[in-house]
Amino acid sequence: ISICRDLPNIEVITFSVNGISDLEPLTQCQNLSELYLRKNNITSLNELFYLKGLPRLRVLWLAENPCCGQDPHCYRMTVLRNLPGLQKLDNQAVTEEELSQALVDGVEITAPPARRNVENGWAESTESSTAGSTVEPGSELLSSSLEETNKIQEELDMKPIPRDKYSSFSPRETDCNRKKRNNVLNAILLLVKELDAEGLEIIQQTVVRRLQAFQKKELQEE
Repeated sequence: ISICRDLPNIEVITFSVNGISDLEPLTQCQNLSELYLRKNNITSLNELFYLKGLPRLRVLWLAENPCCGQDPHCYRMTVLRNLPGLQKLDNQAVTEEELSQALVDGVEITAPPARRNVENGWAESTESSTAGSTVEPGSELLSSSLEETNKIQEELDMKPIPRDKYSSFSPRETDCNRKKRNNVLNAILLLVKELDAEGLEIIQQTVVRRLQAFQKKELQEE
């Protein structure tokens, strides 16, 4: 997640199922409007402190994190009290009545967490996901990743990826490898939005050369 410090203009971030626990790097993303963080390791709602300074944040998916606790109402009210600009929370539209109720039932967060874990990087996120006590089933992971990837595709005016093509992994490929591949794909799609015409041309040339190398290798194997 530390990559976000270098992406101040990014508008959509999807880091679901990543073992993330620290949201401090997101403070630099002043243009962020959509943030998907479901099924991570965010233990404290005080992490919302780092999102309060994001003026354009309208969509947040934080469900299935430890910070959601046992009281769904208290959790939702606290999030909405601290992020009243949200239009959708956990894939559910926010109403004016909820925003008013949040001022009564929600808890105001005025400081960051007292204790913070070591900063999450891409490699560490992958390791923590495999070392956890629970592993998300492959089919559920695929569905959530495909949904978020296709949302990014839509943002880029690209066609959605068919499920059968997205799930074309070898039987020996582990959930960890699948998760890593999905994360890399989502990161690349997000970074494409940050490039100008010159940068996109470089990417295009690199992709063409890469595809040619794969095709040559396949012909040699045949």
